[in-house]
This record gives sequence, C-alpha cells and structure tokens, in this order.
Amino acid sequence: MQDKLFSLPVITQISPYLSQRQVGELPAIIVSHPKVRAAITLQGAHLIAWQPSGEQPVLWLSDKSLFSPGKAIRGGVPICWPWFGPAGEPAHGFARNQPWTLSAHDENEDGVMLTLVLESNPQTLKLWPHEFTLIARFRLGQHCEIELEAHGDFEATAALHSYFTVSDISGIEVSGLGETYIDKVNQGEIGSSNGRQRYPGRIDRIFTAAEDCSVINDPASQRQIEVYHHHHSDVVTWNPGVELSCSMADMPNEGYKTMVCVETARINKPLRSAGEKPARLATTFRLKKKLSGDAVKA
Repeated sequence: MQDKLFSLPVITQISPYLSQRQVGELPAIIVSHPKVRAAITLQGAHLIAWQPSGEQPVLWLSDKSLFSPGKAIRGGVPICWPWFGPAGEPAHGFARNQPWTLSAHDENEDGVMLTLVLESNPQTLKLWPHEFTLIARFRLGQHCEIELEAHGDFEATAALHSYFTVSDISGIEVSGLGETYIDKVNQGEIGSSNGRQRYPGRIDRIFTAAEDCSVINDPASQRQIEVYHHHHSDVVTWNPGVELSCSMADMPNEGYKTMVCVETARINKPLRSAGEKPARLATTFRLKKKLSGDAVKA
C-alpha cells in the first residue's frame, strides 16, 4: 500500500520535495526527499508513511483502510484528541476525522518540516463545547518528530496513536514501559510488569509510569525502533490479536501479525491549556539497525 502512495498522480507541486496528491477520496501531502519519503493526509493531519532513505517502511498502514471523508484511517499515526478511547463520540475524538489546513512548510538538505492547523468550528462545537486551535508540527528526515500543541481553555486527553511495522508479532518485545499498567482487555485491572511487553494474544495496556523511551525490538528484521515520549503521562501499547483483527472491517485478518502500537499519551493526567499557556504532546521515532554481536547503529 505505502509504495503506491509515491506513484500517485501529482495534483499540485508545492515545492521541490512536496506535492499534493489524492489518496482515495482524501487529499494528502507527499514527501519525496533524498533523505526520506513520507505522506500526511490533510484529514486528521494523519502521518500515514515515514521511510528514511534506504530503509523499509517504519509505519504500518492497513491495506483495507478507508480513505473517505469523516472515516478514520487504520494505521500510521492518528491524532487522538480531545479524548482518548470511548470517552465520547466518535471514539478517540474528532481531530483525526476533521480536515486540517497546511499552514507552513520548509525544507533543507536533512528533510522537511510541515505545520498543519485545526480550529474549532460549528461541527466540533456540537461534539465538544470549547473553542480551540490545534497545531501539529512534523519534522521528517532520518528521524521523525511529531508535536501537538493545543491552544484554548480546557482539559483534554490525547494520544499519538502510532502503528509500527514489525516482521512477526510473535517475536516482538517492547521495553521501557514501566512497571504499572491498566489492562483494558481485563476490565481495567491494575497489573505490574518488568517494563517489557510481549504479544501472545490481544494486548491493550496503558502504562502509567513509563520511561521516556520505549524500544521495539524486532530480531527477525535486525532492527529496533526507538519511540521517545515528550510531555506524556502514559504510554499505550496495543495489538488486536487474531480474533479482533478478523472482526475489524478495515484490517486484514492477519494484519495483527505485522503491527504493534506504542503510543505517547496523556490519559490519566489530562492536558491542560489556559490563556497563553498551550498544552503539548510530542513523540520522536528513531530507527536503529542491529549489527553482528548485537552492536547497534543509528
């Protein structure tokens, strides 16, 4: 699916490295740079592809994902805001279903920078009675940085709901998650761990004291994905397992085998925005390759 993004017809050439194209029914900004390929749909300010030069895709995107106005996209990095989970309708908030505006872009020899903006409107005010300005900044190159900045007077929960591509979920371990978690598969029970998570079946856990960096260890592909968390209170990790994967219309039956979510979040300590003090949530992805003898290079 992701390879097709970069062969779609160009609608508008924005700059030497940026173009607007159409993914299904949705406009998208395509990044074709010597250091990186990436794609962001204007709906949701949704990063659906990030691939440093010479590397395999880092983000997972469902081949059955819907690219239709108002429909959530399965994969990439959905922006969950102003609530996480089923706290309101639609689930995970409305930011990922709303059309955003590309307000600024820049590029240099190392990559590109994009800024997208969403402002409160009559539709959002019916769902959530607060005026706001939400800014998403992307710095895309050998590393990927995403920053969410919220202006207004309110509290909100949020997550950068990142889906990562892995070789086989049965061999994946994520470290740096901390010792305490809320188990959403088991009715919100509180659990404890050694900070490492494997995926023998459906896993949906909110780690409430995670470290500032989680590492996805993928021995079969000989690489690690470092996920840095900024301004967070929680880290969520999720894999639907076989039964849930088969029940989801926008996910292949075996889609669960090649993805894992590790999400930077503010759930148990909501974001607080007031006056001239915006709230922020951010994440950084770094790809590392494992060499012989388990040495690691960036």
